Amino acid sequence: MKMNDANVPRRRFLIAATSFVAGAGVAGATIPFINSWNPSARARAVGAPVKIDISKIEPGAMITVAWQGKPVWVLRRTSENLDNLREATHREELRDPDSEINQQADYARNEYRSIREDILVAVGICTHLGCIPNYEPEGTEEIKHALFFCPCHGSKFDLAGRVYKNVPAPTNLIIPPHQYLGNNVLEIGTDATTG
Repeated sequence: MKMNDANVPRRRFLIAATSFVAGAGVAGATIPFINSWNPSARARAVGAPVKIDISKIEPGAMITVAWQGKPVWVLRRTSENLDNLREATHREELRDPDSEINQQADYARNEYRSIREDILVAVGICTHLGCIPNYEPEGTEEIKHALFFCPCHGSKFDLAGRVYKNVPAPTNLIIPPHQYLGNNVLEIGTDATTG
């Protein structure tokens, strides 16, 4: 046996160990680099869907949640609110009663502009100049039933988010994508078509 032959197993072991440590080091350096390509938690949260338990919202009450940096209203309409939305004279007061300008998904293309007739989900930003309308459950001097009234320039919207005629707002309120995950859980930001 030669002197060099005795070192062959040792050499192979050292080469294998060095290769393993070098591979682990490359992998360890690569993982943070690849993770830096992913959006931050804050960026994901801005566009992330929002889940709401609607069982606690009383008829006639409204809550506001933030989704994509915008206020989104969730209103539980009363039977009186629904009766007002159905009246033919009320429809005549509206600029776009059939929501012909596409601001909602097909599942909300109805007289209530919602999946469930008792729950309205709408982006709470006036389509005129971006002010936030007030919810007026008792109505105003000229309109004697519940509505949304924009204090900036006087635009009015019914409880389906449809704009009245002769006000500055050009279009109805936007209906965001949403779906129900059971009877009492509403998810804003996704629907059956977007996933």
